[in-house]
This record gives sequence, C-alpha cells and structure tokens, in this order.
Amino acid sequence: MLRRCFLLGSLVSTTLLSTACSGKSLPRHVIVSPEQLQQAVASRFPRPYPVAGLLQLQLQAPRLQLLPAQDLLKAQLTATLSGPVLKQTYDGRMEADFALRYEASDRSVRAHRVKVHSLALDGLPPALAEMLNTYGNSIAEQALGDMVLYQMEQKDLALMDALDMQPGVMRVTPQGLEIALERKAQPAR
Repeated sequence: MLRRCFLLGSLVSTTLLSTACSGKSLPRHVIVSPEQLQQAVASRFPRPYPVAGLLQLQLQAPRLQLLPAQDLLKAQLTATLSGPVLKQTYDGRMEADFALRYEASDRSVRAHRVKVHSLALDGLPPALAEMLNTYGNSIAEQALGDMVLYQMEQKDLALMDALDMQPGVMRVTPQGLEIALERKAQPAR
C-alpha cells in the first residue's frame, strides 16, 4: 500500500511539475480511484468497539460503493458481536453512507455526516437486539465518522504551495473521488 501511495504521490507531483514547467495550464483536479479508496480504508480494519462495557462489536473492512448522484459513498460492513457474557458470537451486517470532508491538519479526506441505514445481527436474543438498537447506530457512526479514506502526501502539498494552489471542493464521480485544485486566496494588503 505504501508503494502505491508513493507512486500516486509521485504521479501527482510529476504531473504538476511538468505542467507548470511546460507552460500548459495547471491541472484542475486529482482523481482518487475507487480501488485506492478501498485499499486505504481496508488498512484501518478490523476495528473493535465496546458496547455497554460488556460486549464488543467487531467491524470488518467496508466494501465501498460510489454514489455520484448523491455525492456520497456507501459502506457495507460485516459485524460480529461477542463478549464474556455471551454463549456464542453473532454475525451480521451494517450499511451506511457518508459525505466527505478535507482535513488540512493531516492532509486527509475523511468520512463526514455518517448515516446508518441498517445494523442487523442474526439470531440475537430480544434483550440483546434491544440493546443493539439503543447503542448500535451511535457505535456505527463512531466507527465510520471521521474515518480516513485518503491522505495526501506532503511533497504534493509542497508543490501545490509552490504553485499557489490547494485542495478544494471534493466530488464523488463514477471514476472515483475528484479533488479540485484551487488557487490560494491572496491575503489582503
């Protein structure tokens, strides 16, 4: 994965540098492919989440789906509920969608405004199902909320700085995540 991130960073840097030096117009955006998004997210899973201090919900890496018409990403995850008070583990699934935001402090694209559509575990006893209904959505939103989907390389940003550009508006397109490159606002004198 690091090799691919390095290659992507090198490609973006080379493209920006060669375009700037050749006198051509600067690129207007960077595309992050669905495969790159999927790989970046998969590296951050599985993830455990405690439920009411007695149970643990384990979430596996989500399968991401682009929703360009809504400018969202959809995530489908498998989940397992376990704990010392249970006689068995319970498997199920979760489905959610979310918007994206850019976090300048660490140069990352993150999940934002997570909306859980379903969280279901097969064969849960009624009392556990009620507890999951009470806590499940907030745990799921915590699991996906602010999740890093992509991180820009420092050298890419340094080159953008040299060209007086910065990451701008992001859109979900059929080709992947499109990050606009914008001119930096000039400070008032």
